[in-house]
Amino acid sequence: MRIAVWAVLMLGLSVATAGAGPPVGSQAPAPAQGSMDGMDMGPNVNHPKPADAGAGMDMGHCGGMGHCMDSKTMAVSQDENLPPLAAGVLRVTYGGKLSDWTPAALAALPHKTLTVHNEHAKADQTYSGVALIDLLTQLGVPAQPHGKDLALYLVAIGSDGYKAVYSVAEVNPGVHDATVIVADSEDGKPLTADGPFKLVATGEKRPARWVRGLVGVRVFAAQ
Repeated sequence: MRIAVWAVLMLGLSVATAGAGPPVGSQAPAPAQGSMDGMDMGPNVNHPKPADAGAGMDMGHCGGMGHCMDSKTMAVSQDENLPPLAAGVLRVTYGGKLSDWTPAALAALPHKTLTVHNEHAKADQTYSGVALIDLLTQLGVPAQPHGKDLALYLVAIGSDGYKAVYSVAEVNPGVHDATVIVADSEDGKPLTADGPFKLVATGEKRPARWVRGLVGVRVFAAQ
């Protein structure tokens, strides 16, 4: 009789132990690497890791439409599809075409002279240079834009990485009153401090979109 009671008690104890959690002081199995509380913490395919900032991407071109410029087309030093730039050269690109302008080549083109007020320097300055539209039309940018041509815009790039954006219509005197030039002299003297070229525009309240040490002008079509 005592043996039977003891057997019943042991059976009940084993059933209770089987339903309990791990003993005190033991560790639960660790979640698989790359997860937390059952959620996969691996790369999110809907939000891929952004490109390294050092790759030259201008995040200002990643807008609400979800389109982002390839970093290789936004930084001169990162464009593997183009030959490297020589020092003191301005490269203009549009539609798979490019033209490289040296100071001597630019000096041979017809020049315009502008006297503009530089709000930063608090002084009037006189620049001489070539109308930017004259360089663009040589690559096929329409001289008389209409329709989808008005979606074209350009990114002017300085040797220090500074960038400014203009619509192509803004640099076309047939559409807009402003004059935009690639200047190669200031007050009668060649530009030397930041490089041989500088983008200068009339009609600006301050010279925020002037680009000193101009090394690149890239033309794109807005999506």
